[in-house]
Amino acid sequence: MTTMLVQAQVSDFAKWKAVYDTGIDMRNSKGELSDDIYRDVDNPNNITIVFNWDSLERAKKYAQSPELKEYMQKAGVTGQPNIFFLNKA
Repeated sequence: MTTMLVQAQVSDFAKWKAVYDTGIDMRNSKGELSDDIYRDVDNPNNITIVFNWDSLERAKKYAQSPELKEYMQKAGVTGQPNIFFLNKA
């Protein structure tokens, strides 16, 4: 299992969340096992998502996929997100 941490700025959290929720089946089919969403206390449109994926390869493939780019654009992600791949120590 691999953890993928994504930090992004969105234009409107409610809009982003509505679009994000429509992608759950697609993400699950690509190897997502679970997710947790966090919002910055000082800027609630600054989000961090912690995903668990079934493999590093599938997590990296999703992070570079056209589907993700399409969802980010549709959801109002501004700028380029920071994406980190982590293994539990």
